[in-house]
Amino acid sequence: MTPTLNLSIKLIQQPSITPNDHECQEILAQELEKLGFETEFMHFGDANDTGINAQVKNLWAYRQGTSPNAPVLCFAGHTDVVPTGDESRWTYPPFSATIADGHLWGRGAADMKTGIACFVTACQNFIKKHPNHQGGIALLITADEEGVARNGTQKVVEVLAKRGVKMDYCLVGEPSSTAVLGDVIKNGRRGSLNATLTVVGKQGHIAYPHLAINPIHAMTNALAELVNTKWDDGNDHFPPTSMQISNIHGGTGATNVIAGDCQVLFNFRYCTQNTADSLKEKTHEIFDRHFAQSAANYTIQWHLSGEPFLTQKGTFVDACCDAIKQVTNTAAKLSTSGGTSDGRFIAPVMNAQVVELGVLNASIHQIDERVAVDDLEKLTLIYEQILDTLIS
Repeated sequence: MTPTLNLSIKLIQQPSITPNDHECQEILAQELEKLGFETEFMHFGDANDTGINAQVKNLWAYRQGTSPNAPVLCFAGHTDVVPTGDESRWTYPPFSATIADGHLWGRGAADMKTGIACFVTACQNFIKKHPNHQGGIALLITADEEGVARNGTQKVVEVLAKRGVKMDYCLVGEPSSTAVLGDVIKNGRRGSLNATLTVVGKQGHIAYPHLAINPIHAMTNALAELVNTKWDDGNDHFPPTSMQISNIHGGTGATNVIAGDCQVLFNFRYCTQNTADSLKEKTHEIFDRHFAQSAANYTIQWHLSGEPFLTQKGTFVDACCDAIKQVTNTAAKLSTSGGTSDGRFIAPVMNAQVVELGVLNASIHQIDERVAVDDLEKLTLIYEQILDTLIS
């Protein structure tokens, strides 16, 4: 039972379904304090709220380096996990942290409690070898990544920025690998812009359409143009911007009633060829044109989940690639594909270079989530080598 595996088991056994941390961060703080880290719990949100503004616990831990001019490397991650689904369908109970067939099974095994355990053990090994390391080491751990992400990393980095905390590099331990450990590093992410479109008409009998205003009919041409618009061609680092409709709601459920209103949810995953403002402007231009002669009215509520960010090749990316090559003999591929992560909050606010590097993502959010035990020791060595390169 290695230190990484032991800590991974302790964390997975905590039923920390978002935004509940359970006891994960206390376990981590105890381990980090033994290594000389100063730890601080940051609580944001309403302790009496059980909804989107529920109180969230976050952990900030920092170990000062001997040189104030040396860089600071922060490991970032989350202890909250998604719900388990039907537990009877799991091969092993989701919070049992069972070791079988060379894998560690459980909710959070891949996403991303084992990554956090690798952080801590890598720091332990590194500090033992370099007790007077020049650069600073930090950990930013939240319990609000899998949910609405309002009272987690976003709030923490706002506080840290006001304090003038320095953060040069941030390694997010999200499960980035695809086929083998370390084959993919996420060195950037697309932006995410959400829209809630509401179209208001007039409800009526379907046999008397002249006495009603059909909001669904009113929006169809505008939606068709929105779907067929080419927003950009992407660039060397990002694929083209994508717009996807996720939900359409309207009507009473009856077949003989024209809806009085309808609602459409859609999302832009966008590259640096566009901005949130440019996407909003183009969308409104389309709808204004189509609704100019319509008796129906439309409104759009916008929510920006995160701007795109990119960490160019250089000292940090090279250190990650070299560490992977040294430990696994794998040549890592740089990618900006996939969803969002808390890196979207860290990169712009802390002005830090951000990469995501973690275990395989094949089973994340699934029943029977699991991770190869051997990969945990390799990932610990990769993180330790990155520390050696950047801050020793």
